[in-house]
Amino acid sequence: MDIRIEEPLWLVLLIPVALYMVYTWKASKMRFFGKGTILYALRSLTIFCIVFALTFPYIMLPDNEEQILFVVDRSVSVEDAGPSAEKWITDSLKFRRANQSVGIYSFAGTFRTDFQLSDGEAKLPKLEPIESSNNTNIANAIDLSAAVAKSNLATRIVLLSDGLETEGSMEELLPKYENSRVQIDTVVLNRANRTDASISLFETPRTAYEGEKQLLQLEVESSSQKSGQLLIYRNDEEIINELVSLDEGGNMFSFHVEARGTGLLKYEAKLIVPDDGLLENNRMLSVTMLEQSPRVLIVQTERNPSVIPTLLDQNAMEVEVVNAEQLPENLSGFLGYGAILFDNVPGHLVGEHKMAVIEQAVKSFGTGFMMVGGDESYGLGGYFKSPIERLLPVEMEVKGKEQLPSLGLVIAMDRSGSMSGSKIVIAREAAARAVELLRNDDTFGFTAFDHEIWEVIPVGPLGNKQETIDKILSIPAAGGTDIFPSVEKGYEDLADLKLQRKHIILLTDGQSGMPPDYEDIISEGKNNNVTLSTVAIGTDADSVLLEELAEIGGGRFYDAVDESTIPAILTRETSMLTRTYIEDDPFYATFSNVPEWTSIFKDGVPQMNAYIATTPKGSSTIVAESPKEDPVIAEWMYGLGRTIAFTSDSTGKWSGDLARWGGYSDFWNTAVSRLLPSYEDVPYLITHDRGGTYTVTDSSRKAAFLDIAIIDEKGNEVPFQSEPLAPGKVRVTLQADPGLVFFGVSDDKGGLFEAGVSVPYSEEYKPSEPNVALLEKIAERTGGEYHEDPEKVFRSHPFKSGNQKPIANWLIMAAMILFFIDITLRRFGMFSGLMAKIEKKPVTESNPAVAEDHVSELLKAKKKR
Repeated sequence: MDIRIEEPLWLVLLIPVALYMVYTWKASKMRFFGKGTILYALRSLTIFCIVFALTFPYIMLPDNEEQILFVVDRSVSVEDAGPSAEKWITDSLKFRRANQSVGIYSFAGTFRTDFQLSDGEAKLPKLEPIESSNNTNIANAIDLSAAVAKSNLATRIVLLSDGLETEGSMEELLPKYENSRVQIDTVVLNRANRTDASISLFETPRTAYEGEKQLLQLEVESSSQKSGQLLIYRNDEEIINELVSLDEGGNMFSFHVEARGTGLLKYEAKLIVPDDGLLENNRMLSVTMLEQSPRVLIVQTERNPSVIPTLLDQNAMEVEVVNAEQLPENLSGFLGYGAILFDNVPGHLVGEHKMAVIEQAVKSFGTGFMMVGGDESYGLGGYFKSPIERLLPVEMEVKGKEQLPSLGLVIAMDRSGSMSGSKIVIAREAAARAVELLRNDDTFGFTAFDHEIWEVIPVGPLGNKQETIDKILSIPAAGGTDIFPSVEKGYEDLADLKLQRKHIILLTDGQSGMPPDYEDIISEGKNNNVTLSTVAIGTDADSVLLEELAEIGGGRFYDAVDESTIPAILTRETSMLTRTYIEDDPFYATFSNVPEWTSIFKDGVPQMNAYIATTPKGSSTIVAESPKEDPVIAEWMYGLGRTIAFTSDSTGKWSGDLARWGGYSDFWNTAVSRLLPSYEDVPYLITHDRGGTYTVTDSSRKAAFLDIAIIDEKGNEVPFQSEPLAPGKVRVTLQADPGLVFFGVSDDKGGLFEAGVSVPYSEEYKPSEPNVALLEKIAERTGGEYHEDPEKVFRSHPFKSGNQKPIANWLIMAAMILFFIDITLRRFGMFSGLMAKIEKKPVTESNPAVAEDHVSELLKAKKKR
């Protein structure tokens, strides 16, 4: 047992205290054993107790308890060694001593408790796969396991691993555990011996010019001599397919290919080898950026071919035209374009997924976007509450319009078992979005059907929208399919209602028989002003029947093979019923002071015929507006990209004299120039450091701050952490699956840069020998052992455990008691009797010295009065 203190600096206070006490001793001319000596001693002891209590002293009581923590690597590189590691732990537990507590933990990229630290019987539980198994972070595992253990007890961590780190650095952590109570034993785990071939390197030039010969370099590591097939794709198109012979070790391959395409070129290398040990390391990507003129993508439909390409300056930009159905699925398909224009394109031909990808291209990478009006655009195109509406400077729903037709809408939705999963989710959300477009006094009904009818919302005034939406969103999928009874009920409910517009929307993914009189029922409903539109969901629906129903019912048929188009279909159908969007009175637009626009209308503004009514968003800039103060041209910045809304059309049917005006070509070239992003001449350098860590550097050294966005191929934001290293230099750690991600980098100078970056497969999948040197160093530096003997784990620990018993409170109590004694002795004059007893002299008047002292004190008191 010994006494220790945690804050020794407080003892410095004893120096001035001691000097003060010596000074008061001398100043009072006390005798060494006079009557004031005891008071002096009491006060000195009181002060010492207070000062000593400030140092947080404690008594260390010996304790022989020890803690043994098994920390097992469960990453991919040693997943085959799991059973042998468990057997090793089980064997070692046989040698456990009574004074030793045991805990068992697993780690890879994360840390998990398998058996909580306990002095009871230790049993290895059935272990499930661990999350983030494609990474190994030894340092994090050691730190977390040490934190689990009690800080005052001797601790030994037994690390079972191959020592191959992909995250963190154990060497940087070692000084923390040198000469501490924590020892670290290490046991090597070996990867299973299996033949494997992997792509270890794939490089393409960072930039190239159109038609330039590019050098593609590829290295393949093979554990044995074998043959395989090597494939290389450019933007998902196969350009190389060769049979290759692999020698044991490294194999280098080079190919010269002509740079074809535009914008960002995505190269992908694949290796196919029979009986390969790991498939995850047989694919790698690389990216090349082509230097070229700006590219502009015009999106049209077969029904409405766009005239805009013929009006743009083909020498200043490269213009491409694509039908809406053929738009790319992935982000890489859009990033090569500086601007995207939708010319009278309905939303259901695009789909929510592609809309979301375009939104990310605009928001995070500065791609410009423009929507051009027409009878299938804006609200009439079904863009209400879509990603496209979010990025535009206007809202699709018209607010403050009073002259709207009375409406009755019934939605009949298939809820059979085949609709389970994403189909029912998207269909419910689409129906809810349609409800939001209705007014509270509109008539609405909703039926769901399987083999029978479920009347979810009886036909009647809509009332509370949120309650209606909640009921719709709660519909499950189950049962068979009987289509027509639900449609027939809709006709019955709407037949006698005095409404200007009555409509039924049928959604189904299945097939069923029809009653013999179904055509008569629909025809009679049409005579009662009830129309029917149908939506075939997926490839199994009876498209022929549904198209026939819509034709007889006077509505529209939609073949929704892509489920993500359903919301646009329902909002389009509802918008066509609920709002008179088209303003068709000839007018002259009034332009605001935006120099780029007003400069082309300096000689006057041509007359226009019509536009689609929209509502401007709060922070948008109204470039041109109608006499009714509706926006005709509006723009704003959405993230890094500029977007423009032109609510008239491009053909001249609505735009009138504008389309016949001599400056019409300047109008569209100005619009595109407003959309194109501004890129810096000097790109930012993005280098891959290790694992998911990259460094972004401004090579011009002009930027102080960098703003970074990272998006994957599907348009989803990739989570990442950024750490500024210096002005214009940022370290980024991201969490993404192997493949391609896109960095959008902007700076405080207005510069913008985009780059595709390949995320390689984890180093866990690289064939490597265990890092025995690291395991030996860990054991040596922390006082542990590198061994294979399970018995040695439970040897005695050199550090002696102990329990700390704080004594600061006792010292403060002692100081209070001493101080109370001091006051008591001084207040009640008990020193005379005490001193007399000590000196063995009675206190009486016959004692001259005592009497003289009393007389002297009385005279002094009298003089003071």
